[in-house]
Amino acid sequence: MYKNYLFDLDGTLLPMDMRKFTELYLQALCRRFVPETGVDAKTLVKAVWNGAGAMARNDGMRLNSEIFWKTMNTVCNRDMRVFSDDFDDFYRNEFIEAKKGTGFTPYAKKTIDLLKSRGVRLIVATNPIFPKAATYRRIEWAGLNPNDFEYITVYDNCSTCKPNLNYYADICSFCGIKPEESLMTGNDVDEDMCASRLGFNTFLITDCLINRKNKDISVYRNGSFKDYYEFLLNQ
Repeated sequence: MYKNYLFDLDGTLLPMDMRKFTELYLQALCRRFVPETGVDAKTLVKAVWNGAGAMARNDGMRLNSEIFWKTMNTVCNRDMRVFSDDFDDFYRNEFIEAKKGTGFTPYAKKTIDLLKSRGVRLIVATNPIFPKAATYRRIEWAGLNPNDFEYITVYDNCSTCKPNLNYYADICSFCGIKPEESLMTGNDVDEDMCASRLGFNTFLITDCLINRKNKDISVYRNGSFKDYYEFLLNQ
């Protein structure tokens, strides 16, 4: 049994049709913020995408949130950070529309409950491109309580993104954990399984598999979330 269990969120704890989720999310965002900010929909969507891209390239010198809002300001040609509280309100309310692009697996809660009973450390290692309000909301959609986890990566506590290995190294440093004593679980071959390069044990969830380069996944322990749960039961 491992001491530490790290979980990706989107497509792992929370099954997801990424394309549908993103479409619904951006539609809801535009409905709220085009009239509120005066920025047209095309520009607003471009700003969000550019912000996400800038965070993905972050070299660790600044928080992802700083990178995101600087990019938003540049693309929208105005100070968008004045709306940060409104964005948090959006994620607590209108963001619910994007839930239609997600699914549900009972094995997420079964797994977390099992691991909690064993007293191990639990971490949500989701790509930190969203604020806390949006990330906690998606954890709740998965049927889980954010308080189940001792650490959750969000855009204002991280300065790198997956698949940058510094993202995983920073989690180790912040939480005081060792990769070889930890299991990283996720559905993305590139972004989650790369943790193995730091010495993490890994499990690839195949229900919502993302394998952009069609890599041979047999090199990783893999299976459905049900398979994963049964794997843990036998530990």
